[in-house]
Amino acid sequence: MNAVRGLTKSCGYRMPASSTRCFAKRSLAAMPPGLAQALGPVLVQIAEMTAKIKQYDRQIQQVGQTDYPETQALLKVHGVCHITALTYVLTLGGKERFRQSRDVGCYLGLRPRRSQSGDRDPQLGITKAGNVYLRSLLIECANHILRPHGRDSSLRQWGLHLASRGGKQATNKAVVAVARKLAVLLHRIWTTQQPYMPFYPTAA
Repeated sequence: MNAVRGLTKSCGYRMPASSTRCFAKRSLAAMPPGLAQALGPVLVQIAEMTAKIKQYDRQIQQVGQTDYPETQALLKVHGVCHITALTYVLTLGGKERFRQSRDVGCYLGLRPRRSQSGDRDPQLGITKAGNVYLRSLLIECANHILRPHGRDSSLRQWGLHLASRGGKQATNKAVVAVARKLAVLLHRIWTTQQPYMPFYPTAA
């Protein structure tokens, strides 16, 4: 899609804004005949890939509903999709592996590294231990939760408070912190089988 936009822009045209699902159709209608003939095969590939991705998404959703019904409770958390819930359950293997939910954050490498020496305790990055793919999915979920039009919740408010300390570094730290807290929250929901409450502290 970026290649199509770049090639058409270099020829003096601009493709209309559109979602991935309708990009090929809308772009082909907006292109002049010469560019449509040259970039038509690329648009066909984009349309085929989009249809294939939708098919895989439906298969993942079906697997979660039939083979791993415990994922359905995790989907109640805003920002968690089917592939994240299924990857979370399959990676952890079983909720009994962790005696405390907070241990999941350490297991997935979302805990800051420590290097204390006397009075020196520098702030370091996360350990990045555990499954890389699941950690990246949780980071994406955290970005979704903290986006400007994200659904309000206690987790979102907590993350925005951390990000408000200023600077890009604070925002990045807030995203990682929300991802770590999200990993703990998902395990807690999985263990207790209690419904997700966006404002649990207020309700408590």
